[in-house]
Amino acid sequence: MSDIRSLALQFTEANDAGEGWDTCRAFCQPGATFAFKGALLRGIDTVEAYTEWIKANQQTFPDFGGDVRAVGVDEARGCVLVYGANWGTHTGEGGPVPPTGKRFEVEGVNVITFAGDKIRHMTLVVNEAAIAEQLGWA
Repeated sequence: MSDIRSLALQFTEANDAGEGWDTCRAFCQPGATFAFKGALLRGIDTVEAYTEWIKANQQTFPDFGGDVRAVGVDEARGCVLVYGANWGTHTGEGGPVPPTGKRFEVEGVNVITFAGDKIRHMTLVVNEAAIAEQLGWA
């Protein structure tokens, strides 16, 4: 098996930078699935759609960024856990209300499952209520 840790980190860096599916597809199987329990990403069920959603959010949060804080690898299960933080300030158009000028920072985990050297599934675990509260959306 190739170095799934390195691949997961390269994918995460490209996604957080808002490079979208054009770049992120190189790390994924066709049709790679995505899961998130919450309203924020309702209807997004592929990694492709998720990466394009992050790309679009670069307009809403021009200073959007991320920071990887820890990585765990389960080689036997082909799984990488990427723990980190994301942040941004709502200064651009988008979101449920006009720009608030407020900043969010939230920690979360991406659970990235590989088939060989390609992502087959990703689950995002993050507190969406904390994001909405910090931005003044709730």
